[in-house]
Amino acid sequence: MKHLIIGGARSGKSRLAQHLASLWQQQTGGEVVVIATAEYQPGQGSMAARIAHHKAHRPANWRTVEAPRQLASTLRRESDTQRLLVVDCLTLWLANEMACGHWPEPKSALLNALPTLPGPVLLIGNEVGQGIVPLGEQNRRFVDEAGWLHQHLADRVEQVTLVVAGLPLTLKGAGHDTP
Repeated sequence: MKHLIIGGARSGKSRLAQHLASLWQQQTGGEVVVIATAEYQPGQGSMAARIAHHKAHRPANWRTVEAPRQLASTLRRESDTQRLLVVDCLTLWLANEMACGHWPEPKSALLNALPTLPGPVLLIGNEVGQGIVPLGEQNRRFVDEAGWLHQHLADRVEQVTLVVAGLPLTLKGAGHDTP
């Protein structure tokens, strides 16, 4: 099962993913691996606090793999039928890849890799396109690319959930008809 979980900042996306991963682990006895895309650097202030918050709320028996770039190859290497991967988060990965100037290639690699992965994957992304259109060209491009990434992933996964105020709304899967 490939599942995309989207929502705004502090909407409860990661909490939902952790809940689903814990249930999966209880039911299967399998391993959970968090693919962390934040590139931690000392002195990052609020980003360091966010990273620490996420780490503190994960079960101790979950393994973390840092992959600020090269997400597709990390997923291929880590995926297994007895291992659930939690990608947290696509938006940071997008920012890292766009900063390197090679965005279309990593996106294609991810979209091509996803259907070949033998194990379940929970993909977490920030829904950044519901506010005003940013003034700066680079910011507009980022919002556009994030929206297109989510659309392309939604086409390729079995389930899509939008999280708002900690409440999940299933957009695709679990018996829903979608276009």
